[in-house]
Amino acid sequence: MAMNDLRRLFSLATLLALQACGGGEGNAPNTNAPPAPAPAPAPSPAGGTSADITCGLANFEADALRLINQVRAAGANCGTQGNFAPAAPLSARTQLTAAAYGHSRDMADNNYFSHTSQDGRTLADRVNATAYGWSSLGENIAAGYATVTQTIDAWRASDGHCANLMNPRFTEFGLACARNEASSYRTYWTLDLGRP
Repeated sequence: MAMNDLRRLFSLATLLALQACGGGEGNAPNTNAPPAPAPAPAPSPAGGTSADITCGLANFEADALRLINQVRAAGANCGTQGNFAPAAPLSARTQLTAAAYGHSRDMADNNYFSHTSQDGRTLADRVNATAYGWSSLGENIAAGYATVTQTIDAWRASDGHCANLMNPRFTEFGLACARNEASSYRTYWTLDLGRP
């Protein structure tokens, strides 16, 4: 793939990721968070125990897979993003889960909410660090939700997040949740979507 094609693809993936977030509106309670502390070194993408990656929720990945694929199978009206026909099911991918967990853990530990890490890393940077060879990427983030169902319902109700869930280009995903009781939202969710 030519360098110009890669740049265009990265720009499109970044635009999709930014549209999906909508600046965080509708994803988390609206509170005035205290200034975040200086960024700590990013955690190892493979770091974290199963309980860390899932916020201690039972059947985390199975529930996520079932719920996301139910949304995709039904098709969806994603408001300003348009109507989406049913899409093929996604499968879970370890590298995407590692990238998602690294970002959720970083947001929880450093008390911020953004697609861009405090040290400037982007979705592509975080996924590339896991050695996942991708042709398409997208990301949804959320904060403050207690369950997989609540989080996916919130994304389904948000136009940009819904469009990411329904995007037929994506074939794989990784979902992670990180908890920090001392942070503003307590739970931080990241869904990384990709296509090899």
